[in-house]
Amino acid sequence: MSVPIYLDNQATTRCDPRVLERMLPYFTEHYGNAASKTHSFGWMAEAAVDLAREQVASSIGGNASEVTFCSGATEANNLALRGTAEAYAGRGKHIVVAATEHASVLDCARALETAGWELSLVPVGVDGRVRVEDVVAVLRETTTVVSIMLVNNETGVIADIAALSEAIHGAYPKAAVHCDAVQALGKIPIDVSALGVDLLTISAHKAYGPKGVGALWRRRRPRLVVQPQILGGGHESGLRSGTLPVPLLVGFGVACELADAERDAESLRLGILRDLLLEGLKREVGGITVNGSTEFRIASNLNIAIDGVTADVLLSETRDVAMSTGSACSSASAKASHVLAAMVSPARARSSIRLGLGRFTTEDEVTRALAHLAAGIRAVRGA
Repeated sequence: MSVPIYLDNQATTRCDPRVLERMLPYFTEHYGNAASKTHSFGWMAEAAVDLAREQVASSIGGNASEVTFCSGATEANNLALRGTAEAYAGRGKHIVVAATEHASVLDCARALETAGWELSLVPVGVDGRVRVEDVVAVLRETTTVVSIMLVNNETGVIADIAALSEAIHGAYPKAAVHCDAVQALGKIPIDVSALGVDLLTISAHKAYGPKGVGALWRRRRPRLVVQPQILGGGHESGLRSGTLPVPLLVGFGVACELADAERDAESLRLGILRDLLLEGLKREVGGITVNGSTEFRIASNLNIAIDGVTADVLLSETRDVAMSTGSACSSASAKASHVLAAMVSPARARSSIRLGLGRFTTEDEVTRALAHLAAGIRAVRGA
């Protein structure tokens, strides 16, 4: 059996060989604990962590002192949402989250609701974008944190976080704004100052780095308090205890550096390939509708509804293309995508697939994937 063509880069990305090369020595020769302050092994590890922190911070326009390393975006999102909500519970217990957020935000918000916080879910339009007026309408004096993602992990739709942050802070200056920017890293520019956010999450494995490491950026001036969620050792300035995985951090830093350097050229290339795939499907089988804004979306994402097709059946029929119906983190559930459910009809959601192109996707692969998809769609429609 041939290796499937990988078009699921929103779920995860292949680790770039250049990233792996820089990581390898820290598994073997430079294996010290970055918290060991009494010998050269620890000093070398600490220096590697310091460099990685600078690289990660630079990729989002922040300062290294504002970056907290975590095990991934799920932990970082939980730390941002729960940590902020708990830190400011005395001022109010109201949180605001967009209906199309990643499960790590939504599930955390619902857990807080169960624990006594009030939760407001903000709807999106058929284009998948959050409206400023819808967010402002649910804000109140007791709102402590608002969480809205920069790029949706299923549709690739880009939110106007700068406008949202300005409106939120203008109406209620004490409300903290958190942004899950995991799917934006390496795809569009990220600048925490321009976005106006107080907290921002990124992850390595969505940007050709290793799995198992992410970061939470937290504004320091004016100081934002976050309640730690993992205790024991006081690592990461007391915000997140645990021995730092030096090889993964090295990889994270290099991945961020490469993402910044190659972002613009890569976005242009992937946009051409995405359009080639979309126009080919429209020509070959027809009945193709793009889900979400076509104006405000990353170049590498194609989320489409296909007339006369059930997505799960198509995935079973088209084994030569690795794709998905939605978030990898929700794939264990039989439910339809909550993102698409917030945007389109149930029937359209059930007929939708997500195709994610990436750094290692070639034009030849897109051409072959088009042929496989067209054949699969015809087979499903004719069944």
